Amino acid sequence: MKKYFFLLLSFNLTLAVLAQETPTSENHLFEVKKLPNVALKDMDGKSFNTGSLGFEGPVVISFWATWCSPCKRELNTIHDLYEDWQEETGVNLVAVSIDDTKTSAQVPAYVNGKMWEYLVLMDPNGDFKRAMGVNNVPHTFLVDAEGNIVYSHNNYAPGDETKLYEEIKKIAKPKAKE
Repeated sequence: MKKYFFLLLSFNLTLAVLAQETPTSENHLFEVKKLPNVALKDMDGKSFNTGSLGFEGPVVISFWATWCSPCKRELNTIHDLYEDWQEETGVNLVAVSIDDTKTSAQVPAYVNGKMWEYLVLMDPNGDFKRAMGVNNVPHTFLVDAEGNIVYSHNNYAPGDETKLYEEIKKIAKPKAKE
């Protein structure tokens, strides 16, 4: 009898877990949030307010760390496509390093070695990470021109950049031909 009770309890718990939907832009349960205002610095010490980065088009915000292999794979893959993405959509990318004070000195060497043309901001205390609800990296957000977070993706697998680009194209204003 105890076995059947345990089996029934396990089955019900499994159903309850499976019934929970994660909010995403695809299932329209994604609650639109504004980009929070957090003061961060770039690698040169220049201050930025995350709520007003000064970009006109869509912005991709990618949380990463030097010790995170999937983060580096994602950002290096996007780097190979970034120039075309910018020409076609006007998108800008902000790579937010969550390296702490022990590893943050490695950030400029890595970024410069890879020749990333992104704005790289430092979040050594995790203030922006907490404000955005980031639990693990890589975590990527897409922000529209009004500062609304319209897409979020956690982790990285090859091909995720294609899905991100499709989302960027949905909100980008067509660029005028010269």
